[in-house]
Amino acid sequence: GGVAAFAHIRGGGEFGPRWHVDAQREHRQRSFDDFIAVAEDLVATGVTTAARLGIEGGSNGGLLVAACMVQRPELFGAVLCRVPLLDMRRYPKLHAGAAWLDEYGDPDDRDEGAALAAYSPYHRVREGVAYPPLLLTTSTRDDRVHPAHARKMAARMHALGHDRVWYWENTDGGHGSADDLERAESDAAEFGFLWAHLGPAPARR
Repeated sequence: GGVAAFAHIRGGGEFGPRWHVDAQREHRQRSFDDFIAVAEDLVATGVTTAARLGIEGGSNGGLLVAACMVQRPELFGAVLCRVPLLDMRRYPKLHAGAAWLDEYGDPDDRDEGAALAAYSPYHRVREGVAYPPLLLTTSTRDDRVHPAHARKMAARMHALGHDRVWYWENTDGGHGSADDLERAESDAAEFGFLWAHLGPAPARR
């Protein structure tokens, strides 16, 4: 059992172009602020507790959950981060990253570069902070988001002494699973991770 919540945050396209543009480029932090506000509300209204709140996202959503994790680590019980962008100071140099300058901004621009550096998860992670358990997944053949993002993040967190970080790399597929069997394997790993760290829902009385 459990509860699934979907956060319709600025930067997405759910409510039209303006909703998307409001969190582009140097305004990206608005996406993270909105997501954090949803998480805070879930805890404040008793839907869950911080210790039992798991978050997941892939690709741009992987950036989202990683950024929120490093900004508010006490708010989450587990983080599932799939094929993510994490090094936002170098993202244009990796695979398709240069095509996303209009979305995230240019690291070489003074203002946009400062905004990127301020939230880049790879650069924001710190020693001595109690981060929630983190599972990073990527794909060797991903031709959209380079696996170096997840590889570097896992290596950096381990180097800083964070031992609740797991890394899984699919050697086939691309920006997703190659076939149904691989999808089943990745689902099993991901749900197993969440179950291990969040546990079953308390019994209803």
